[in-house]
Amino acid sequence: MIKSKFFLWTWLAVSMAVFPVMAEGDNAEPATPSPSLYDRLGGLMPISVVVNDFLDVLVVDDELNRNPAIDAARKRVPVAYLKYRVTSMVCQVTGGDCEYRGRAMRETHQHLNITENEWDRMIALFKQVLAKHQVPEQETAELLDIMASTKADIVISKS
Repeated sequence: MIKSKFFLWTWLAVSMAVFPVMAEGDNAEPATPSPSLYDRLGGLMPISVVVNDFLDVLVVDDELNRNPAIDAARKRVPVAYLKYRVTSMVCQVTGGDCEYRGRAMRETHQHLNITENEWDRMIALFKQVLAKHQVPEQETAELLDIMASTKADIVISKS
């Protein structure tokens, strides 16, 4: 008796997980998952183009390079390497199948002493690149939210 109840409950649980529940009878369509941000951005190719353009603008920015630690890092770390790392990170956090294998944001940025003003400048440059590539408003907002979630690990000192 106990085995048959266990079997019944197990079968019921698996059935509910595997077969979509119809909301309005047999004619209702099962809910389709909404596309990931990665998919709405167009996948890896458009993401890599935007990252490429963003880093091209970022690494030569005089305002950011006034920070001696940022300037030294720009000279030490090849831009192509940064583009690869940032592209894989954006791919992963937006729902793509890439895997970011770089260091954590705090570990990567703490020695740069990035200020609020420098963060704001970076965000302004990012918005300009997104606008240049006509990234839709919703996707832009989601990307900015993702970036905002890293701010506490990146901004170390006040302006």
